[in-house]
Amino acid sequence: MFRLIGKTDIDFIGKRKYSFALSGILLAVGLVAFMMILLEKANFSIDFSGGTEITGMFEHPVTTAELRSALSEEGLAGARIQTITVKDTLAFLLKLKSGAVDVSDFSTGEGDSSMVAGLTDAEKVAQKVISVISAKFPGNKFTKLYSNVTDPSIGRELKKQAAWMVIATIIGILLYIWIRFDFRFGVAATFTTFHDVLLVLGIMFLMGREISILMVTALLTLAGYSLTDTVVVFDRIRENLKTFRRKGDFLTTVNLSINEVISRTVVTSITTLSVVIVLFIFGGPVVHDFALTLILGIIVGTYSSIFMASPLIVVWENRSPKRFK
Repeated sequence: MFRLIGKTDIDFIGKRKYSFALSGILLAVGLVAFMMILLEKANFSIDFSGGTEITGMFEHPVTTAELRSALSEEGLAGARIQTITVKDTLAFLLKLKSGAVDVSDFSTGEGDSSMVAGLTDAEKVAQKVISVISAKFPGNKFTKLYSNVTDPSIGRELKKQAAWMVIATIIGILLYIWIRFDFRFGVAATFTTFHDVLLVLGIMFLMGREISILMVTALLTLAGYSLTDTVVVFDRIRENLKTFRRKGDFLTTVNLSINEVISRTVVTSITTLSVVIVLFIFGGPVVHDFALTLILGIIVGTYSSIFMASPLIVVWENRSPKRFK
C-alpha cells in the first residue's frame, strides 16, 4: 500500500505543553470573538443584521466585476453581488445591509412627495441603487425583477437558531462518542470540537470577515470533519488497548496509535484541502468566506485530532486513573 508518510515514531504526547499553550492563546481570541457576537459587535451579514435584496438584469451583458466597481465608486462597496439564472437569463442578486444606503433624502425625481411617503425602506433602497446603476451604465437598462427586505428582528431569530444548532451538534457529539467509546473520550471529543469551532471563529473575526449563514454552515461542517479525524485516532487507541493491558503504558499506547494513523490523517486532509482551495480560488466572492472557513477548519481539525484530543485523554488518565489501574 502506498504511504505518503512512512512509519513514524514521534512523541506527540510529549509536546502537549506546547500545543496546550498555543491552543490556549487562540481559544482566548475565539472567546473574545464569541462575546463580541453575543454583544452584536461583530460584522454580521444581511442574514443576521437585516437589509435589502435586489434582483435584476441588464439589457446587455455586464460582468460582476464591472457592476461591483460601479457600486464601489458610489460608496456601495459593501454590496454583495451574486449571479443567478432567471428564466434562462443571467441576472444579478444584490444584498445590502441595513443602513448601507442612506435614503433619508431619497426622491423619485418626479416631485411627488406622496409617492416617496408610500414607499417602504426596501423600495427606496432598491430605487436608489437602480438610479446609481442607471447612471453608471447609460444605454444599458437595468430592470428590477423584485426586491425583498430582511427585518433585523428576523436576523436576531436566525442568530438564536444558529446558536442552538451549534449547541445541539456538540451535545450530539458527546452522546455519540460516549456510547461508542467512553465518557472521557466523549468529553475530549466535545472539547476538541468546541476548540476547533472557536479557533476558526476567532481567526475569521480577527480578519474582519462577515458572520453569515454560510459561515455557520462551514463551522458545522468543520465540527463533523474534526469529529471524524478524532474518531479515527480514538478507534485506533481502543484497538491498541488490548496490547496495553498486557504490556507498556497508556501514554506509549496513545503515541503509538497516533503514529499509526498519521499517514491516513495527513492524506485525507491534503485531499480535502486541495478541493476547498480550488473552491476558494475559483468559486467567486460569494463562497469566498465559506471556503476560507473550511480551509482554516481542515488545518485546525487536523492539528487538534493529533495534538489536542488524545493528549487530553492522557492528562485525564494520569490525574485520575480509571480504566487502567
